[in-house]
Amino acid sequence: MSDVQETTNQLLDLNLHENQRSVQEMESGLRSESEDLQVTIGATVPTGFEQTAADEVREKLRSSCKISKDRGKIYFDISVESLAQVHCLRSVDNLFVVVQELNDYQFKETKEEVLKDFEELAGKLPWSDPLKVWKINTSFKKRKTKRNKINEPSSKEKIDNGQGDKRDERDVKKELTNNALESHILDYYENPAIKEDILTLVGDDLASCNDKTDEKSREETEPEVLKFRVTCNRAGEKHCFSSNEAARDFGGAVQEYFKWKADMTNFDVEVLLNIHDNEIVVGIALTEESLHRRNITHFGPTTLRSTLAYGMLRLCAPQPTDIIVDPMCGTGAIPIEGATEWTNCYHIAGDNNPLAVNRTANNITSLLTKNQIKEGKLSWGLPIDAIQWDVCNLPLRTGSVDIIVTDMPFGKRMGSKKRNWNLYPACLREMSRVCRPGTGRAVLLTQDKKCFIKALSGMGHLWRKVHTVWVNIGGLHAAVYLLKRTPQAFVHSSEQEGERTPW
Repeated sequence: MSDVQETTNQLLDLNLHENQRSVQEMESGLRSESEDLQVTIGATVPTGFEQTAADEVREKLRSSCKISKDRGKIYFDISVESLAQVHCLRSVDNLFVVVQELNDYQFKETKEEVLKDFEELAGKLPWSDPLKVWKINTSFKKRKTKRNKINEPSSKEKIDNGQGDKRDERDVKKELTNNALESHILDYYENPAIKEDILTLVGDDLASCNDKTDEKSREETEPEVLKFRVTCNRAGEKHCFSSNEAARDFGGAVQEYFKWKADMTNFDVEVLLNIHDNEIVVGIALTEESLHRRNITHFGPTTLRSTLAYGMLRLCAPQPTDIIVDPMCGTGAIPIEGATEWTNCYHIAGDNNPLAVNRTANNITSLLTKNQIKEGKLSWGLPIDAIQWDVCNLPLRTGSVDIIVTDMPFGKRMGSKKRNWNLYPACLREMSRVCRPGTGRAVLLTQDKKCFIKALSGMGHLWRKVHTVWVNIGGLHAAVYLLKRTPQAFVHSSEQEGERTPW
């Protein structure tokens, strides 16, 4: 045990020193290159929660924020020194720095003329400051997760990226080693028997540090040709061109202007061409992977995005010491996000499926371990518990819960529309029992809106609908309902009094 602890400490020290060195290099770069650089950042957010995201930006960054006419996007101005804080926002999925925003753009009548204008546009844009931000951003951005299994055959020294190019075998080897190391460190806390594997991996990782340093110094002396791609997102019916045509011609002009190499899969720079009706926004992506991929490692049939979970939690404005319950937690996305952001509240995750409760417990353990490795010190844990229960007969005292936030069964992947007609009224009734009269609130997500409204209409004396947010969940038109518990006390029906456990 002492050998494992010693090597684990070595790894933590190594990560800590690397983080400190990268921060120092970044800070010096900030001071020298962009002392007072102000830029506009664009962010994609869950549709329907644009206002929630804008409120978070104003609260945490003290910056004004504009909600785009194109649903699911917001824009705000920051100084480059705040870039690290931008990556810590909980409500945004992807980030990009705005090169230029063209309002009321006049498209020509023919496709050829429009595409010709796109080609000429590339050479007229102010690329300098956004590219500086992109370069500085490499210190912060989360690398795209490669979900390789640690027992994957090592003979795959070269991987085809889909366009005939081959990745360097040392990149593949480094990628597999890093993933295997992280997986082993996480598994060690549940299975100490893998002691020797950890020793081997940590030893290899420590021994390769000098090689990586030498490779980095060689790469810095060689001139680097950046690889790029252009992604066009277009909305509107009055365009005479397709997204692919716009990306192709604009990308060709960008390549000619910068002399970059086009690569659709293994690119360094992603240029964004966002077109909404007669508005064009050109940007450079600052994220390789959506920021909602942060908490969940054990997935179920339906797993809610962390950014959407944050938006739902923020709707009910949690206060210190609030007890927040998710009675149908699934993989635990909502309570885990809540316990991470609202640490002064207590969060309870529950589900009737033992597999779901087990996934939630595993996700909590994985997040704690990841935080410990990232911070280089022991974690005090999270204010959260997971329990198996029946949502229609919760083992909680009457009026003991402040907030209920949950993703209800849509009746598609989980449950059925027919079962929802019995489930929804029973759930709402039990939620009204455990929720505090007068101050309690609930935020409920469902796609089965007809069934929910019908169930809610029979609970008008216990629940009052305050607000509805329309969202898009995997192409499904869903709704998030904010409910307020009325002051009326809950009264057991005569049929249930003899059967119910007197909590």
